[in-house]
Amino acid sequence: MRLTTITTTTTTTTLILLITTIILVPTNSETPTPAKWPDQFHSILVMNKSGTLELIDLWYDWTNGRNFNIIQHQLGNILYDLEWNNGTSFYYTLDSDKTCSSAQLEVGILRPNWLDGSEYIGQKELNGFLCNVWTKAEFITYYEDVVSKRPVGWVFYTGREAHVMTFEVGAALEDAKWQVPWYCFQETNNATTTMPDVSGAITQRSLVDFGTRNVQDM
Repeated sequence: MRLTTITTTTTTTTLILLITTIILVPTNSETPTPAKWPDQFHSILVMNKSGTLELIDLWYDWTNGRNFNIIQHQLGNILYDLEWNNGTSFYYTLDSDKTCSSAQLEVGILRPNWLDGSEYIGQKELNGFLCNVWTKAEFITYYEDVVSKRPVGWVFYTGREAHVMTFEVGAALEDAKWQVPWYCFQETNNATTTMPDVSGAITQRSLVDFGTRNVQDM
């Protein structure tokens, strides 16, 4: 009789603990949503397309309506891609060639909430991080670290990959660095309203795919 009583008590206690655990542990039924981008950040990106690599020093500054990509091409030159929220962009070098071109694009820089409306497709590991993954407008696949909500990378529909090496929230580039060189304003520079390709070097601008000249409004 004593053994039966102990067994019954143990079973009841186990059921109570199990029910309590089910109540207290949150469910994962809610679909994850991507974090908004900070208004200002600095990031180092490694771009890869079929083994062709680029290193991009990215300064995102939504507060002041500007975005700066400093692009180091593999075994090549450094291209400065300066973008403003009114759609104006300058592409230039600071070497002895003094190349500069400009474009008036259909859209400005990315909004911090540009991932709103993206489709969640599950979890996948990228660069050693377990990531939540979304797609947007059949244009891009975006990877975000499950724990930190930090961007880990994204892949354009063309196959060009961006791998986020560093991500410094709140970092800002001093104003003097945002000044376009004087030769960008020479009349002989022949700035145009079409998408330029400086020496065939431009391959990525935020979420503009230069391989196809496709500008995706996010």
